[in-house]
Amino acid sequence: MKFNNSYIHLKDVRFYAFHGVLPQERTVGAYFILNVCVKVDFAKAAISDELSDTVSYADIYQCAKTVMQTPCNLLEHVAQKLCTALYEKFPEILAINVTLEKENAPIGIGAQGLAGITLETSR
Repeated sequence: MKFNNSYIHLKDVRFYAFHGVLPQERTVGAYFILNVCVKVDFAKAAISDELSDTVSYADIYQCAKTVMQTPCNLLEHVAQKLCTALYEKFPEILAINVTLEKENAPIGIGAQGLAGITLETSR
């Protein structure tokens, strides 16, 4: 069997962080929803059943957690920092798709829902 594409992902991971341009966003903080999808060839791991033959989603989470702890003005910058950190830590990653959304973003009085960005990168 040939593996055409293989991906590891984190879906709807929730972080409390202090990203934002407004002073209140940096003081009060907000919940952020992160989705990360990394393209990596895990054909060897699928056969060997060994964690050492793939990228651990727990390690991806730890990298995301570290990045989310440092306040930034823009979600675009947070996503770029995450992609850079993942590429540096895991040379086997071929491409990354990150969606980062903020709950209760300051987009208007009474507005509810999510506002966010998506970044697709490759080596």
